Order: sequence, then structure tokens, then C-alpha cells
Amino acid sequence: MLAVKSVQFLNTDMWSKELLSALTKPDRTHQEQPPEKAFLFIYYGLILQAEDNSTTVRTHLRTLLDTSHQWPKQREGIALTIGLAAARHLDHVWAVLEQFGRSTPIKWSLHSFCLKNAEDLQWKWASSTILLSYGQMAVRAKAHILPWVDNILSRMVFYFHYSSWDETLKQSFLSAVLMLVGAVSRNEGAHSYEFSQVSELLDCLMVLMEKEPRDTLCTPTRQQTIHIISNLCPLPPNSKLRPPLDLEKKSQLLSTCLHSVLALPLLDVLEKHTCLFLEPPNIQTLYNKTSSALDQLLQSFIMQSPTTDELHLLLSHLYPWLASEKAQERQRAVDRSTALLRFLSHSHSLDPKEDFRRIGQLVGMLGILCQDPDRAIQQSSVEGLGHLYQLLISQTARAAPMVNAQAPKQLSPASVDGAPVWSSGDQKTAPPTPPEMTFPKDRIFQLDSSQVIKEVMKHLTKAELTDLIWTAIEGLGSASPFRVQAAADMLLTTIREHGAKLETVANLGRAIHLQLCSVCIPQAKEKALHAITLLAQNHTPELVATFLDFSVPLDSHAFCLWRALGAEQPVSRQVLAVLLAWLQERALPPGPRDSGPQPKDKPCPRSLAAMNMLHELQFAREFKKAVQEAFPQLLLALLAQLHYTLELHLPQEPHLPQEPLLPREPHLPWEPHLPQEPHLLQEPHLPQEPHLPQEPHLPQEPHLPREPYLPQEPRSAPEPQPGHEAPEAMPSPHSTSLEALKSLLSTTGHWQDFAHLELQGGWKLFSTIDTYPQGVSLLARAMVQNHCKQIKAVTSQLLPNLQSKEARERKVAILILTEFLYSPTLLEVLPRQAALIVLARSLRDPSPEVRVLSLQGLGNILFHPEKESLLRRQLPPFLDGFFQNNEQVVVQVMGTVSDVLHRLGTHSAAAQSLGVAINARSFFDDERDGIRAAAMALFGDLVAAMAGKELSSLRTQVHQSMVPLFLHLKDHCPGVVTQAKFTLYRCAVLLRWRLRHTLFCTLAWERGLSARHFLWTCLMTHSQEEFGIHLAQALSYLHSRHRHIKTWAALFIGYTICYHPQAVSQMVSSVDTNLLFSTFEDLKKDPEPSIRVFATRQLCFLQKVAARPQ
Repeated sequence: MLAVKSVQFLNTDMWSKELLSALTKPDRTHQEQPPEKAFLFIYYGLILQAEDNSTTVRTHLRTLLDTSHQWPKQREGIALTIGLAAARHLDHVWAVLEQFGRSTPIKWSLHSFCLKNAEDLQWKWASSTILLSYGQMAVRAKAHILPWVDNILSRMVFYFHYSSWDETLKQSFLSAVLMLVGAVSRNEGAHSYEFSQVSELLDCLMVLMEKEPRDTLCTPTRQQTIHIISNLCPLPPNSKLRPPLDLEKKSQLLSTCLHSVLALPLLDVLEKHTCLFLEPPNIQTLYNKTSSALDQLLQSFIMQSPTTDELHLLLSHLYPWLASEKAQERQRAVDRSTALLRFLSHSHSLDPKEDFRRIGQLVGMLGILCQDPDRAIQQSSVEGLGHLYQLLISQTARAAPMVNAQAPKQLSPASVDGAPVWSSGDQKTAPPTPPEMTFPKDRIFQLDSSQVIKEVMKHLTKAELTDLIWTAIEGLGSASPFRVQAAADMLLTTIREHGAKLETVANLGRAIHLQLCSVCIPQAKEKALHAITLLAQNHTPELVATFLDFSVPLDSHAFCLWRALGAEQPVSRQVLAVLLAWLQERALPPGPRDSGPQPKDKPCPRSLAAMNMLHELQFAREFKKAVQEAFPQLLLALLAQLHYTLELHLPQEPHLPQEPLLPREPHLPWEPHLPQEPHLLQEPHLPQEPHLPQEPHLPQEPHLPREPYLPQEPRSAPEPQPGHEAPEAMPSPHSTSLEALKSLLSTTGHWQDFAHLELQGGWKLFSTIDTYPQGVSLLARAMVQNHCKQIKAVTSQLLPNLQSKEARERKVAILILTEFLYSPTLLEVLPRQAALIVLARSLRDPSPEVRVLSLQGLGNILFHPEKESLLRRQLPPFLDGFFQNNEQVVVQVMGTVSDVLHRLGTHSAAAQSLGVAINARSFFDDERDGIRAAAMALFGDLVAAMAGKELSSLRTQVHQSMVPLFLHLKDHCPGVVTQAKFTLYRCAVLLRWRLRHTLFCTLAWERGLSARHFLWTCLMTHSQEEFGIHLAQALSYLHSRHRHIKTWAALFIGYTICYHPQAVSQMVSSVDTNLLFSTFEDLKKDPEPSIRVFATRQLCFLQKVAARPQ
């Protein structure tokens, strides 16, 4: 009433001037306004509100605006007066503000960056007054303001962008926007309007947030800005305050707000920035309010759109902060996530019709943070998982209200004594919940983190579990050790609990391989590999196919994955089965021999990769037993693969593309476990050249050479170092296949069969398609002669291969079968009549080679016993042929005798064996290279044929042949050296020498004096009764015209003198002694330094021996 009565004074100049003077009178502090003055601003506004004459209102408002805007309370009072006037004169107030905004002083204030005099200060913050006036207009005009909102917002945005920016303008802008947003939010009619300027206002707010100092928190600006955004965006669903925010704009808002708050330094650091303030703010309180505003923003977004997609959007912006390297940022992010989940759990605001999905990543992130070094982060993470568990249960119950929820399984207590987590253990706990009772949801907060994670996992779908695993895999590549360890734990737990129902396993395996390269923590790497082991229990084919794609070339990390794949025995068998199935996925080779034209496709990359892995896995201890059990399948498959690679003529392995296809499910039942071959001896190194002992003595046991082949530990290709290119040349498919065959024999205890081919140089037979059949036959013959225990198993496996569609598989099978006919063991699997039927059926095979081989098999003595006497009668005439003058004829005759001995098989010619041995030995020193080699080969074949038969006369011949064979290891003809090695090895087997495996290794690969010393030790240790014969034979070779053999004989005698001086002095004549002196004098001039040193020492020792009395 007072204001209405005072309207009449507006037209009185004296009254108006007095009132205006009182309003503009400077205050004493400029920070606090006297109550009387505050009342005058309100009183003035109410009077203008009551005035009916619009001209009068405009005049007074403009006069008021023309006063000073220098002081904050003055600006607030002017704005309050204008707002009160707008309650009734909104149009005129708007017009006055527009006119004032276009006035010259305002234009100067907007564009002036340098104040020249004191009068300019009254206009510097005029735009701040205008902004506050707009806010007051919105508050006072109430419902009348709605049509003006867009206009007001546009002016606010204008002054925000074009005013001189400072703290005053910022606070005025925020206050004005807060008043406007509050007025609109309180107005029920807001839903009838659509305001188009909100997007521009949000841009201003984001700019304001970005301009806030990154390392200080001194004002409530962040809190106010976030509060405005919270009120702008999520009005009731039917509100048209703004068009719906697009995803990009919402993402920008979230990113800006989160970064502005979460990236702040520690509170202690923030407090240091306020130490110079006269009245420093309470940083803890200010930060808490800012965090609460941020929580409100997240909650407002989810309330506006209560969907799981919206929740995923909000959480996706928190994920980078949850993975931050800074503890304070992780803690703030996990607190915000937990607060959001707590809100959703309690408010039940999510739409129950929504499928609760895409939270696997959240479970993974929080689960990893449950192992954070910061205790507060651990607690908040566990709490967040507990609220998530409640939310999942609530969503399930709300989605199916008519279905009686089954009682969940009882959760185990947090600790042994039952005390809740984080407690001191002195609280009384409730008795365990019976299994049949429903478990209270709040008990989830009493469990430890691992149990909470398991309970949450039970309510996740396959897709969510997959997201969880992806999060754990990504965590393996973290630079933070605790995250790597926690991610490995999470990965292992998830796969252990739910690995059987996972999908997209191939991609998971590929991702683990990529991350494994960066894992430096042994425990974490071990757990990641264990996860692969568990995953393989139900997904072996998918993992094998995936691993093949990155296994050529094979790095150490990939090999670790393969070893983990076969860590469990049943799975290792399945892995080999899948690899063998992939091996069968061969492309058609060019130019087939037994069918019509076929397309010249490239070989299947995974097939060749499977070949490589079958080779490498033979050296992995996890696959040792499986490889032994699968020996028959592997042997036949590798032989067929060798034939296939010979058909391809490929120089190197092609690169592997990413192929999603899987092979057909393999059905390769393993044969029953057969006893394996005797364990390979672990031999030590050979010694250096021995010094002459002061007192000669016989060595107790020779030092043995290191085994150059058959590595016991798994191998893998070297990893390319950073900055170095991987080697371009890859092993060819053929060489890989051949090495796989070699390692199969050596790693499964079949080293005797390996030795037969190695010492004969038989592996080169597998280098061409024409000599390939001889190589297969030689291998099968070695298995027969060594009485291999796998003959029955291999026979059982090859019989179905005779019906294979692949000609190469039938060819391999018939080659082996024709040799196995000489083994008595064959009849235990394939009786004589059944063998006849099999061979007769193969006579109708489409392949000419198979038909020819079948016909040769039908001619075996097994089916024609009368051939035995016929072959024996042919031996004497053949022996007479040894003395022909033509070298080729003699070599062929000796080869024929060897063939006769082989064809007789178990019906060997024992009666003629002595004659054959004597005749063959007589040609060991023949001047013709071919005859020497053929004679030694025949002698070796005779020894092999007589194995197991006690013939003393033959054993004498064998003993007498040892020194000649020993010395011919240095023959100038490579063919003779090869046959000398193999025959010496065969004789050692007949004489049952110990350390035969070491002997084989020495003969095959060792060189130098140490190897010669070992061979001499073996001979003298096992032939002490023939000491005189050996010495006499060695002395006779001192007259040889071949320098290497003569040197070798001198070394042999030197070793004998060293260890048996007394015996030598008694047996050697003066003539022999002089010959020895002469020989060692000549050896002092040998090109090889070690020989010269040895000869010098031997001369010295020989002089001492010769000086001894007889």
C-alpha cells in the first residue's frame, strides 16, 4: 500500500532526485549495503511496478541505469529494482534494457580493454548489471516470462561473449542464469514452450568451465555451473524447455564437467593455493558441494532418460577416469560411479522393461579397482558392486513381478570368523542364512570383493560377461602393476566361473596374445595363461584356429599360449586332433599324378601353420604324453604332408590371413597308451684333450658328449627386437615337415629309428618325389629291425588309410605295410590271410604306384615259404661274384646279397653268415671306394639280420671289424665314411655296448679329438679281450697310403699307450716302436694344431715307455 501511495511522487522532480541520490550514495565498505539502502531499492521497484504510466517507468529506469555500476551491491540493487518493475511492465523494462545496451557507454565498455580515467570504471561492469536485471526479470515476472525466455537467453549469451571477461562478469552471468532457470523450472506452464537458445547457453557454460583454473578451487563457480546444467537438461519429460540434446552435445557436457572436477589436484594442494587469501574458503566443503553437484548432474541425466543406454553413456565417460594413473582421480571417479549406482538402486528409476545390459565393462573396472592400493578406492569399488548387485536383483524382480523369485545360493561369509568386511572383528554377526531362505540384499556389503564379484557375475548375460573379459584383457596392457595383477585375477575368475558359455572366444584369444607381450609381472602372466587353459576346456577348436593365425613365425608369447592350451592332458590330445584336422585342409597341389587336371590353388595357410605347430609342440612338456599317444597318427600324417609339400614346390611359407572358418570336427580316437621307448640318456660334455697322466690308468667312465639334437626344452622362434625387421626367409613347408618327422622320432623315444636314417643319410631321400618311397621304406625297415613297439598301433592306423580318398595317404600306407610284413608283430594285428586280402584289394587302386607296391608286397616270403630255400641256395654263387674285376658288378652283387638277407627276414641264412662276413670284411680296405662302401653296408646288413642270434663265430668277425671301421671314419670317400659310421653303430648294438645313444650322437655330429677319445674309450672298454688284435690292426694301418687313416691310427695307438703303457710295451716290437716314433715325428708337422700338440706329448710319453725295462 505504501508503494501505491508513493506513485504520485514519481512526477515530483525534487523527490525523485532525493531518492536517486540516496540510492547512488557510496557505501562505506562497498561490500556490505545498509538495510535502509536495500529497502530503498525494493521500495523504488515496487513504486515503479504500481505506476500505470509506462513513459514514467521508462524514464526512471533509464535514469537509474545511467548511474554508476562500479560497486557490486549497487549493481544488485539496480537489478532488483528493474526486476520488480518488470512484474507489471515487462515490455517496457525489456525496451529500456535494449536501449541501454545499445547506448554509447555500453558499447565502449564492451570494446574497451584499457581504462583511461576514473569515469570509465562506472561503466566497466554495466553489462553485469544488465545480466542481473534479466535474472531478476525472470524471477519477478513468473509466468509472464516464458515467452521472453529465448530473447533473454540470447542477450545473456551476447553479453557473455562480448563483455570484458573477469570474475565479476562470470558471477553475474551465473547468478542471472540461475535465477532464469529457477524461474522456468518452477513454472508449470513451461512444458508448453520450446526454447531454442538453450544449446547456445550450454556452450557458454562449457566455455566457462573450461576457463576455470585447472589447479585451484577457490570459488563455487564449478558447483553453480554444474547446477545450472543439471536444471537445464533434465526438466520433466513433457517439457519443451529445449530440443532434446543430441548425443555429441551431451557427451561434450559430460566430458567438460567431469574433467573440470575429477582432474583437480589433491585437496592439500588446493588448500595451499588459498594460503594468501584474507578469508580463505573451506576447500573440503567447497569440494564436497561441487562433487554433490556433479552427482546431481549424473542423476538428472538418468532421470530424464531412464534407460540402460543412458546409463552406459554416463558410465562410459567415467571409465577413463576409473583407469587413471592418479589415485585421486580414480577415487573421485569410483565415488561418482558408486553414488550413481546407489541412486539407481534406491530410486528404482530405471525402466523395468529395459534389458539391463552393457554393464560388463563396469563390473570389470570396479572389480579391478577392488585391488587398488588405496583403501578408500577399494571400499568404494566394493560398495559400488554391491549397489549394482541390488540393482540387478531389483530389475529382475520388477521385470517379472508374477514370477516367484527363486532363493539365490547362500553367499559365503567375508572371513573365517564371520566378521563383516572392514570390521575389527568384534561385532556380533548373524547366524548363517539357511540355503533355502532368500538371501538379504544388504548382506552383499558384508562380503569380500572376490565374493561380491562372483555374485554379480551370476546375473550377467553372455554378452556382459564377454564385455567383462574384454575389460580384463585391456587391463593386462596397463602400465600400473596393480591393474595388471587385478586384471589377470579378474580374467581368471570370470573364465573359471563362466568360461563354458562364452562366445567370440576366438577374438578373446587373439586379444590375450596381443596383450601378453606387454605383461611383465610373472604372476599376472601365469594367471592369464591359466585362463587360456580353462577356456580351452570348452573351446579348443576355436582357440586352435585363432592361434594358428599368429603362429607363423612363432614368437615366445604365442608358444606360451600353445603350452597353456595343452596344460591339461585331455585338452592336449584334442589340440593335436584339431591340428591334424587342419593339416588335412590342404589345397589341391598342381599337377597331380593320379587324377585329372585340378586348379592350382595356393596351399591353405592354416594347414601349413598346423604343420609348423605339430613340429614345435613336440618339444613342449605339456604335449609330451599326447604326442607319444598320437604317434601312429602323427607319423602317417607327417609322411603324407612331406609328400604333399614335394608336390607343391613352394620356396617359403606364405603369410597367414585372418580366417574365421573352422575345420570340420575331428574324430581321431587315440590308440591305447603303449609303453614308450627307453628314456633317452642325458649325456655330459666331452672333455678336452686329456693330459698324459703321471700314473697311467684306465678311465672309469668316459665323459660323454652333449646331445646336439633332441632338445628337451620347448623351442620358439626368436622375437624380432624393436627397430629390427623380422627375417625374411622362412623355413619352407617341406623342411618344416621333415624336421617335424625327425623330432617326432626323437622326442617319443624312437631314437634308434632316427639313428638309422641319420647315420645312413636317409633324410635326403625325402627331398625329391622320386626318392620319397625309398625314404618311407627305409624308415619302416628301421622300425622293424629295431623291434619298434608301435608297429601294431601304426598298422591299425594305416589300414583305414588304404581306403583314403587321398592318393598320397594310400601310398604312404602301402609303403609301410610292405616293410612291416617282415615283422612278426604284424601278424598279431593283421593275420596272414587278412594281409593277403588287403594287398589284393590294393591291386585295384587308381594309383599305379600303389598297385606296384601291392604286387611287391604279395611277393613277400610270408606268403611264399618256398622262397626261403631258393634264396639261400643263391648266396654261394653271389659270394663268388665278389671277386669280379668290374667295380660296378661287385657293388651290385654285394647289394643283391644285402637284398637277399632282407627278403629272408626272420628266416635269415645263419649257415652262410660266416662266409658272408669274412668275404665282406676282406674288402674293407679295397682301393676302390664303391666296393669299400658296399662291403661295409653288406656287413652292417648281415649284423642286423643276425641280431638276436648267438653266433660266436660271427661275433668274432664283428670284433675284428671294429678297428677297421673305426679308422675308416677318416676315409677320404664320404660314402665310405657314412657306411663306416652306420656299420660301427650296428656292430655296437649287436655287441650290446652301453651308452649307445651317446655313441650315435658322437658318430652323427661330434668332431675333434674329444669325439675320437670317446670312441676309443667305448671300443677299449667293451673289447678288452681283443686288446692285442685291436692294437695289431691299428699298427698295420700305420703303413696306409691315406694320410687321414694313418693319422687316425696313430691317435688310436697314442690313446692306447697313454692308458695301457705296460701292455703296449710288452706287445710292441722294436720295429713297431721305431715306426711309432717316425709317425709321431711326422704328425708334429700336421696342419691341425691339436694334432701337433698331441703328437708332441705322445713322443715324450713314448720315450718314457720305451725306456722302461721289459
